[in-house]
Amino acid sequence: MEYKASHRFARIAPRKARLVADSLRGKAIDVAMTELDYNKRRAAYYFRAVLKSAIANAEENDADLPRLFISESRVDEGPTMKRWQPKDRGRAHRILKRTSHLHIALEEKN
Repeated sequence: MEYKASHRFARIAPRKARLVADSLRGKAIDVAMTELDYNKRRAAYYFRAVLKSAIANAEENDADLPRLFISESRVDEGPTMKRWQPKDRGRAHRILKRTSHLHIALEEKN
């Protein structure tokens, strides 16, 4: 059985969050949680919360926690907020504030 959790509209660029998501895929949940605790990237904070939620969903359905591993860890691009930065001589430069949808799925090893 698969146990899922997600964080939608996270205020982090997908390109930066994918670096953390790729490092988690296929790992046991205890190893992944330890890795997230010591990872310096800001996306690790978001993924730690999503992983805790997925573990809680698994506990709710009476899963065997020591056998759980991360089967899916992906980042989808969310909507982009468009802002303007005033520049010299009355010009304006566009600033794109990107958002992400973070997804984690857990499965039990056979």
